[in-house]
Amino acid sequence: MSNRLHGPLGDVSGDAGYAEHPVRVGFFTDPSACIGCKACEVACKEWNGLPDSGSDVLALTGMSYDNTGALGANSWRHVAFIEQDVISEVADGQTTRWLMASDVCKHCTHAACLDVCPTGALVRTEFGTVIVQPDVCNGCAYCVSACPFGVIDRREDDGRAWKCTMCYDRLRGGLEPACAKACPTDSIQFGPLDELREIASVRLADLHAGGYPEARLYGADPEDGIGGAGAFFLLLDEPEVYGLPPDPVVTTRDLPSMWRWAGAAAAVLAAGVAVAFAGPRP
Repeated sequence: MSNRLHGPLGDVSGDAGYAEHPVRVGFFTDPSACIGCKACEVACKEWNGLPDSGSDVLALTGMSYDNTGALGANSWRHVAFIEQDVISEVADGQTTRWLMASDVCKHCTHAACLDVCPTGALVRTEFGTVIVQPDVCNGCAYCVSACPFGVIDRREDDGRAWKCTMCYDRLRGGLEPACAKACPTDSIQFGPLDELREIASVRLADLHAGGYPEARLYGADPEDGIGGAGAFFLLLDEPEVYGLPPDPVVTTRDLPSMWRWAGAAAAVLAAGVAVAFAGPRP
């Protein structure tokens, strides 16, 4: 299956902007700097022409000030509002701590969605990102069930899968993604992935020195179960608090061994059938 990009997302043969010297780019999202303004959500919807689904714009979910609830086909950025009751020495007692985090597709190094797509709709771009070509998607939803983060979703009106493209059209024009451009506090940083990991390490050390020993990086390790994420995070609590799996793995990791065992079983069955037909007949 060809991995050549075409259709509404353009053709990768262009030479504008980052395409002149393709390097793997990504997001570093630092929730400790997030103020919950949702500018990233708005910019994402506006630039990509994402439809609203009614409730995600006009109503609240009942989970604090969250009106989108989760990532989906129409919400490629989701700002979670997490309220925690904590003991504070400064407040001399119990107080409320807010953890606000802008979630997005992880653009995994080992992407199960790519492995299972039967049409080639899911491809990896020259920037190392993973995108869906909507004109090639047949709506089979294999990618939906394969994603370990529950990111990919289908729209009810057409059945096709949709998710963050890291603003592929903007990247080809030499522009940063809309969400990072709109973030007023640099909670969302965009750039070459190696450089972002260095920036994240410095920020983590600063937080540890500043009295946040629980701070950790999530998705920044190239040796983790997905080979490292193209969009990684700095967390101030356990991943589960943010709705993230604690130890994500590519869901197709066992496919090679499963096919080997299936092949061996088929060979044994074929041998048994051959022996049965070759034996003496009464």
